[in-house]
Amino acid sequence: MKYYSLRHQSPLVDFRTATVTGQAPDGGLYFPETIPRFPAGFLRELRNLSKATVALNVMRPYVGNTIPESDLQRICAEAVDFEFPLVPVAAGVAALELFHGPTLAFKDVGARFMSRCLGYFAQRGDTPPVTVLVATSGDTGGAVASGFLGVPGVEVVILYPSGKVSPVQEQQLTTLGQNITALEVSGTFDDCQALVKQAFQDPELAQRRFLTSANSINVARWLPQQLYYCFAWQQWPADAPAPVISVPSGNFGNLCAGLLAQASGLPLGHFIAACNANDPVPVYLRTGNYSARAAVPTYSNAMDVGNPSNFVRILELFHHDLGKLRAALSADTVTDDETVAAIRQVWAESNYLLDPHAAVAYTALRRYQAQHPAAPGMVLATAHPVKFPDVVEPILGHSIGLPEPGASPPKPPQTKRAAGG
Repeated sequence: MKYYSLRHQSPLVDFRTATVTGQAPDGGLYFPETIPRFPAGFLRELRNLSKATVALNVMRPYVGNTIPESDLQRICAEAVDFEFPLVPVAAGVAALELFHGPTLAFKDVGARFMSRCLGYFAQRGDTPPVTVLVATSGDTGGAVASGFLGVPGVEVVILYPSGKVSPVQEQQLTTLGQNITALEVSGTFDDCQALVKQAFQDPELAQRRFLTSANSINVARWLPQQLYYCFAWQQWPADAPAPVISVPSGNFGNLCAGLLAQASGLPLGHFIAACNANDPVPVYLRTGNYSARAAVPTYSNAMDVGNPSNFVRILELFHHDLGKLRAALSADTVTDDETVAAIRQVWAESNYLLDPHAAVAYTALRRYQAQHPAAPGMVLATAHPVKFPDVVEPILGHSIGLPEPGASPPKPPQTKRAAGG
């Protein structure tokens, strides 16, 4: 597999080079030269395959011959070594829980996969010491810090916006030490991301440090997110219609990975880009005009992105055909008040606690289902509610302790019954 820059001013590279460099020399994102198709046999057997086997089959074409099969098998197994349960939330709605990894966020998979790939390349001795530079709006930094902790030959520098991450998120960023350094930036996530991009384009800095990115602009972080959708399909009822999938969308890497898995043959239904007040993509799908804007803070802070980097990959996937994109993807904008209302309603009626990002996705899905009542759907629950105490604890009426590894969101007392139960 070769990768090309979306600015089309750089040469083709293999997976190793795309991973180690992060961005192309012309500043563009790398994109696979061809979209591999899932073999028919893989799709037939998918429901019966282990997570590690699924990961190996999905990632093998993208990695090519840059990592031997045995090492790739180990990397894939370690990247998905926790559960991804699909649980009922309400009538016609399920939640794919992606927060059972070490940092309680969906980004653990991509961070673990990328860290192990970089570790393999570093151990071969043909890659100089690497500095991983990453901007985070909340969960990326913690997942990267955990995934790269102690990896030989790799130093990690994380930039995060001051006062705009939750206490648990900040603790995950700042307390590990070793090869992990966190820098608090006075500004927004977009400011942090701009600093990262500026660093990559600084020739003097390039002479002093070998930089790469662990944001989803890096193919090794972005591509493994396809696995979520395969794990969801494994658990989706075989006799049910293909699910509508509502994805909390910030930098759009997760959603883009789902659309890529669909393009590879995974039989998924319509996609919804569920956004908060930072909504340049919903505006684009409505009007055909895209305009980046300054990010504004919301309760769903990991989605506070005013210029999502990965949207250009979605446009490339659909050959910049707005009509085809609209047929596959809807988008919705959800306010903070609507986010809180969804958390409160689902907690009261279904005894399930959504985090703010999943609540945005739930609200967008319910609005879509109001227009398409026969369409069953799922939301991607991308972070554990414990990360957002300021939002969820007033609804609960008590504090949330850190969960045990693999634990689901808290349940109400046994005396409480679901509405109509």
